[in-house]
Amino acid sequence: MERTRAVLIGRRVTVLGAGIAGLAVARALALHGAQVTVLEQADQIREVGAGLQISPNGAKVLRALGLGDALAAAGPATEAIEMLDGETGSRVIRLDLEKLRPGAEYRLVHRARLIELLAAGARDAGVEIRLSQKVEDVDLSAGRPKLLTAMGETIEPDLLIGADGLHSRVRRALNGEARPFFTHQVAWRALVPCDDAEPKVAQVFLGAGKHLVSYPLGRGLRNIVAVEERWRWVEESWNLRDDPLTMLAAFEEFCPQVQDWLEAVREPWLWGLFRHPVARVWQGRGAVILGDAAHPTLPFLAQGAVMALEDAWVLAQTLAKYENDRVALGVYQSMRAGRCKAIVEAANRNARNYHLSGFQRTLGHFALRTASVFAPGQVLNRYDWVHGYDVTKEI
Repeated sequence: MERTRAVLIGRRVTVLGAGIAGLAVARALALHGAQVTVLEQADQIREVGAGLQISPNGAKVLRALGLGDALAAAGPATEAIEMLDGETGSRVIRLDLEKLRPGAEYRLVHRARLIELLAAGARDAGVEIRLSQKVEDVDLSAGRPKLLTAMGETIEPDLLIGADGLHSRVRRALNGEARPFFTHQVAWRALVPCDDAEPKVAQVFLGAGKHLVSYPLGRGLRNIVAVEERWRWVEESWNLRDDPLTMLAAFEEFCPQVQDWLEAVREPWLWGLFRHPVARVWQGRGAVILGDAAHPTLPFLAQGAVMALEDAWVLAQTLAKYENDRVALGVYQSMRAGRCKAIVEAANRNARNYHLSGFQRTLGHFALRTASVFAPGQVLNRYDWVHGYDVTKEI
């Protein structure tokens, strides 16, 4: 990663949140010479029970940050993507990535491993990560950020970066309260044992009003994310447990392969899926947001983590390129807002497409089966604007 200018050397930057967005931007800025401190409210950096698909646009950022080898060690390369009929298990379409996109890097990674490699990369670049640092108040009223921690400490950085997720205090300070919309869908996530010799294929089992995604993560683990439409409200939280029998019952009509996986689930996590508006204001008064704090997305395009990586690259590069922070942050928002909004909207559309029923489902599966035979590449081409984008070439 080349240094574009020396404007960041010695700049005091505070990042709220030691997730993917926060750790990636911390490393990127530290490589440009900034003095970066990451504040994390948890007592340790940890992630539980979740896998990620890293598409080529995200892998390119990690390689540009000097973390390509660590990514390759963190999870297997994706061989193919399959969509299947959930009830029969019959294949609807297979997209062989090794043939259709030779050389493109798709990875299947446990979220905890990605967090670990980003944390190690941040520390290696000189970032200070402070744990058990709950922030009680974010004040931008004076035109300069001021933070008050639960321990009574006041922090006044040169720049505040909000990588503090769905319920971001920095987003609230910039935009006021947002009103998310419950989609009447819930998702379970779980890990089950997996033979590492199994094909590295991401599979989507489609059903009426529900679907299930599964793929191996390496090191003996398989990731499962199962989504069901329901009217009963569920909290938007990554920390709710559910009874594995409830998850099993929700997919009782699905094929034996899915049943075998679900019977192995011991501790599923449950969360409600909400639509959030993309933030209107991403930056100002010495503060800026990225990742879920700026553009939360539904998990139907596998781009939440990847958008955060793209954000982190662009934010660091613009701050390093422009002397004036206001100009740099304005360029950052202008480069990212439109693309992120388009990705969020595409994920919303997939939520509907995955859950078709009746004649629409029959017709949709027929069209995909036909495309699988005659033009599988055309199906993958629909997302070239997402996966084929290289943000590291933009600045």
